[in-house]
Amino acid sequence: MSDFSRRLPVYLLLDCSGSMMGEPIEAVKQGIKALLSELRGDPQALETAYLSVITFDSSARQVTPLTELLQFKEPEISAGGATALGEALNVLMNCVETEVRKSTETQKGDWRPLVFILTDGSPTDTETFREAVAKVRNMKAANIIACAAGSNANTAYLKQITESVLMMNSLSAGDMAQFFAWVSGSVKTSSKSLDAKPGGNIELPPPPQGFVVVP
Repeated sequence: MSDFSRRLPVYLLLDCSGSMMGEPIEAVKQGIKALLSELRGDPQALETAYLSVITFDSSARQVTPLTELLQFKEPEISAGGATALGEALNVLMNCVETEVRKSTETQKGDWRPLVFILTDGSPTDTETFREAVAKVRNMKAANIIACAAGSNANTAYLKQITESVLMMNSLSAGDMAQFFAWVSGSVKTSSKSLDAKPGGNIELPPPPQGFVVVP
């Protein structure tokens, strides 16, 4: 691909804390695999979407930098530890700052990034979280969608980050598969409507059956 093609950056922020051990983290791995397969089968997404994965447990890290779909390799992820969501938001902001190309006088930059956050709990780094949220909301540089997974997920924290919060009832493989299918549908929808609403909020497909949009 040309260095000058405009990209649609997609960031996945995935909770890998101890409560995700077992079936949930395995379902996340399968979800990433299915997401890749779906997007690689869509010509428009294949041309524009670039994918990055940020994981968080007791700390946060970018396990996969922003990568075009054909070059993307599924990351090795495992579950354990606490829920450093605040640190994950800081990692995200650093990645957006360094990886997303900005517009210049002679060239248009990348499209506004899509960010999907998946967590089954509450941030354990509450002070860092509070400071990061203020910066994220001021940044306004990305479309952020958060998903609260299971009964222990705290939607109040996620609503501080973004107005777009989904609630899924369980951490089952079926629900997780639906979530990642919805993410792939959202990316495909976005890649097709980029020219219609450059820089604006994207219109997401309806959430999966059984998922609730948190008011």
